[in-house]
Amino acid sequence: MKDMDADGYTTADGRRIGSVVMEMKNITLRFGGVVAIKDISFDIREGEIRAIIGPNGAGKSSMLNVISGFYNPQEGEVWYKGQKRPPMKPYQVARQGIARTFQNIALFDGMSVLDNIMTGRIRQMNAGLLAQAIWKGKAEAEETENREAVEKIIDFLEIQHIRKTPVGRLPYGLKKRVELARALAAEPSILLLDEPMAGMNVEEKEDMSRFILDVNDEFGTTIALIEHDMGVVMDLSDRVVVMDYGKKIGDGTPDEVRSNQAVIDAYLGVAHD
Repeated sequence: MKDMDADGYTTADGRRIGSVVMEMKNITLRFGGVVAIKDISFDIREGEIRAIIGPNGAGKSSMLNVISGFYNPQEGEVWYKGQKRPPMKPYQVARQGIARTFQNIALFDGMSVLDNIMTGRIRQMNAGLLAQAIWKGKAEAEETENREAVEKIIDFLEIQHIRKTPVGRLPYGLKKRVELARALAAEPSILLLDEPMAGMNVEEKEDMSRFILDVNDEFGTTIALIEHDMGVVMDLSDRVVVMDYGKKIGDGTPDEVRSNQAVIDAYLGVAHD
């Protein structure tokens, strides 16, 4: 990585990363007397792959839930595209162009792959109930446009052969790919991935890693991900923020984080004072 400035930075492979698109400022999140996140600040820049890592219980998923509106912090501010974001519900955050996948797959098992992905297009469906019932004019054109968009995603993620298969019949790795497809169907500017490789074998991880890189490269989508596989994190990420016991203990390039003694201690299980 070359020197970072307000306008962005250039990666080692020559990709240009833009200015800050989201900033977490002094975020503190409590559940009763339990502090899940304590005074954490970091930013996400346009076009980058930003990893959030840490041992189990570090607060990573809680941070992703703050970004996506599932939790509203008691202290701190979330800034998005240069503006302070008020407390929001998840659907309001989705309307801002932020989509996500979940640590535990959240799909409709009885519906086909195609129909599951179509649910990601809800934000693009504007025809009224009457128009949809009659299915003429605007509603018909809208349905056709959304199906074309979904078919492109199906081709992109190489899941044409299962497009009509009920999701409940799919193996785990393909379900994770369908969930990624549904998130992409929303055409997000920021994509949040909560442990996209969890439970996958080596081949499935390689496929998912390739698709994540392609999403970032071909769509220009900014990605923030949580992942436990350090090999994946170091290969995919432009910058990494490290959490432990709800605190930030590291932030920088993969090489900088890899050599950070506090990070090494956290992953080796060194006793805390």
